[in-house]
Amino acid sequence: MRRLFTLALLAVSFGVMAQRVVSLEECRAMALQNNKEIRRADIEIEKAGYQRQEAHAAYLPNIDFQATYLYNQKKVSLIEQDALLPVKSFDLQSQSYQFDVVTHPVTGEPIMNNGQPIPQQVALLPKSAMTYNIHNIMAGAITVTQPIYMGGKIKAMNEITRYAEQIAQSMRDNKAQEVVYDVDAAYWQVVSLKAKQRLAKSYVDLVKSLKDDVDKMLAEGVATRATLLSVDVRLNEAQVALTKVDNGLVLSRMALARLCGLPVDSDLHLVDEDSESVTMGTMRLGGYDLNQVYARRKDIHALQLATEVYDQKVKVARSEMLPQVAAFGAYHATNPNSYNGFKNRFGLAFSVGAMVRVPIWHGGALSSKVKQAEAEARAKRLELDDVKEKVSLQVSQADFRYQEALKTYSATKANLDKANENLRVAQVAFKEGVGTSDDVMAAQTAWLMANSEKIDAEIDVRLCDTYLSKVLGEL
Repeated sequence: MRRLFTLALLAVSFGVMAQRVVSLEECRAMALQNNKEIRRADIEIEKAGYQRQEAHAAYLPNIDFQATYLYNQKKVSLIEQDALLPVKSFDLQSQSYQFDVVTHPVTGEPIMNNGQPIPQQVALLPKSAMTYNIHNIMAGAITVTQPIYMGGKIKAMNEITRYAEQIAQSMRDNKAQEVVYDVDAAYWQVVSLKAKQRLAKSYVDLVKSLKDDVDKMLAEGVATRATLLSVDVRLNEAQVALTKVDNGLVLSRMALARLCGLPVDSDLHLVDEDSESVTMGTMRLGGYDLNQVYARRKDIHALQLATEVYDQKVKVARSEMLPQVAAFGAYHATNPNSYNGFKNRFGLAFSVGAMVRVPIWHGGALSSKVKQAEAEARAKRLELDDVKEKVSLQVSQADFRYQEALKTYSATKANLDKANENLRVAQVAFKEGVGTSDDVMAAQTAWLMANSEKIDAEIDVRLCDTYLSKVLGEL
């Protein structure tokens, strides 16, 4: 006996541990943490941050190292063969250097050969002295390039990447609002079906109670077999409806678990599902400031930032028409040493300079590019204005639906009071013998519909309130 008690206690404890009680806020938090689209949006924010860092790096100098190796089959020689070069001697009479040529012993005139005077002395320039070993050529350089003025392009690109990062953040927040709204809808769907499950069970109990009464009346001979059969049919219908609600509740729990990032077979128990009525929250009075709505809406904010991006793109296009100035420097090495007789050793040197680029004429291509960017910026502003108009209509429609849901809820409460009284009267009349089973079943059906409509109205008020919060940018 003690062992059975212990096993039962463990089974109950395990069931309590397996069942997880969560609130609406906890479901929202789990969905925001586990949603793959939001995690992908976080990656987009991270990527935009890297792009902003890349754009900022354009302000800084670029330092590069380059190295080259080249193998040549042959050496290079600057002359074809040994060369003989005439030399000059100092002439005292002319006080200048003159070529020393062979002269005629009698006339003293230069002796000519093929129209050229014959030098008396020559200098030998051997071919080997003008031949260089270039089998292995190596060169390397460290270069530094610093932009000075790029027509405002660097600043505009930094602004574009900064806006792009903010756009990514706004889109992430907008996606988070959509996820929260989907979670709320799934959460209240479960609450609604749980309430309808209790209602269906109560309806089954009502029909069973009626069946018991008819069984007793049939035994006493004051009821017919047909009456019992009609009650049995109604009981079967009630049990089928309960089965459908049970299945729908299971599927709704699975859908909520999926949105929360949990296994679909998770046993989620909601805080509000056992409440007799749904908390309506603070009633809204309408009269919303659209400027504040625009400021809170993340999609509007993203579009506003997009218009700023297109304005900066105009500046980028215009920068192509402006002068560009950059400074550069290099420290380089070559082997053979081109600075000292092409010896097979490294020669080092540095150089500095500046570059100026001034566009003069490109066939109107640059101005057309600017006009194209300006047209895109105007189109983006028109898109923003159009979205604002749609948001204004969306707010009006959401508020209308919310007010309509409140009125429907008030009407369903009044109908439920009448249905309860109608059922009570029909049951009393049936027991006193002045009413029929059909009257009771009709009253039970009306009671079931009134309760179901009240549940739907409660959930609709909550969902309309959530949707209105989403439209107003408050979710």
